[in-house]
Amino acid sequence: MADNYDLIRQAIIELKQVVASYRGYLRELCPHTIGTKNGRKQALFFQFGGESSSGLPPGGEWRCIPVDEMTDVLVGGGEWHTDGRHSQPQTCIDEIDVEVAH
Repeated sequence: MADNYDLIRQAIIELKQVVASYRGYLRELCPHTIGTKNGRKQALFFQFGGESSSGLPPGGEWRCIPVDEMTDVLVGGGEWHTDGRHSQPQTCIDEIDVEVAH
């Protein structure tokens, strides 16, 4: 059985959605980048649905989530979501493994 990192990594390659729980909230996400920050596995997602402690603005929001803190990770189909309002370079990951080609 694949671990969270492998599932998310493959979802990036195939442009698939991820549904997962993080900090007690079910989130609908499109992963864009995965790798490590200071040795910790992290992924940069565009969250387009679900819940979060800070709320989810209309249209969605970028999220940096530690991969090992996610539970119930499922990869599925559905429309790919992203956001062009990415005005600054990401700081979520310093050692990129895989990322979506733009």
